[in-house]
Amino acid sequence: MSDLKSWFVIINPTSGNGTAKKQWPKIRSLLNLHNFEFQFQFTKHAKHSLEIIHNTVNQGFKKFIIVGGDGTLHNVVNGIFKQKKCNPDSISVGIIPIGTGNDWIKTYGISKKPELAIQTILNNSTKTQDIGKIEFLNPKHKPIYFNNLAGIGFDGFVVSKVSKYKKLGAIAYLLASLIGLFSFSNFKAEVFINSKRIKSKVLMVVIGLCKYSGGGMRLTETPNPADGFFDISLAKDLSKFEILRALPNLFNGKIINNSKIETYKSKTIEVVTKGDVEPLVEADGELIGKGDFKISIIENSFRFYA
Repeated sequence: MSDLKSWFVIINPTSGNGTAKKQWPKIRSLLNLHNFEFQFQFTKHAKHSLEIIHNTVNQGFKKFIIVGGDGTLHNVVNGIFKQKKCNPDSISVGIIPIGTGNDWIKTYGISKKPELAIQTILNNSTKTQDIGKIEFLNPKHKPIYFNNLAGIGFDGFVVSKVSKYKKLGAIAYLLASLIGLFSFSNFKAEVFINSKRIKSKVLMVVIGLCKYSGGGMRLTETPNPADGFFDISLAKDLSKFEILRALPNLFNGKIINNSKIETYKSKTIEVVTKGDVEPLVEADGELIGKGDFKISIIENSFRFYA
């Protein structure tokens, strides 16, 4: 076990509606049982993970274990890619998933059971995947990185509502979608993909790396997180009735068969909105801003245990 030294564990005590805090004593005992040598810290606010990564990487830590959900992992990824001490792919991350959707782990078959998630880390086998970099065209916004999926429009609107229902678990996303259906309005946009300019009224644009989002929804066609391309779904001017009729297909991947949804593979995308209302933008289930942006891909740059 000589390779399991100098780990740093980041725990989000609010993940899973407080489940992470409740399970930490058990998880800590399991880590000790398997002879992990580690230090740990609880996050104290939403972006605290970024500060922790910055400080600990400067101290020399390069192996991390995350106890939390998709949002915690999102913030850790941003900490890794915003620090300047070392190359991001020299840092390895293990995940003990405790969250609302737990969407990212579904692509890799990482167990929600702490004992099995720890065993995955113990196997000492790492993979790498691509990372998306979001740059808002408003220079006041700093770049944001994502490891699962980003979206603008209805997707972002749903994320803005889902926090009210997180105690319900993954079904919170479906409930927020149903509620949002009656208050969200489609927007005009120009979308630039593969030198193609698409001008249309839009429900949402989603940019995927991995397979699942929104508590198990499948919004893109053939995502591969290590192929160097985004899997993009452009949902055009669907009516409320069309959206309601399509809701069951959100979870089986058939949503992309709708005639008003176009799919693309691309390394970049730019979205410019037209109108007075700036649609909300989300990344990995976290609301990150609103307005126009461009996204580029950073290939095979995030290393993790799976």
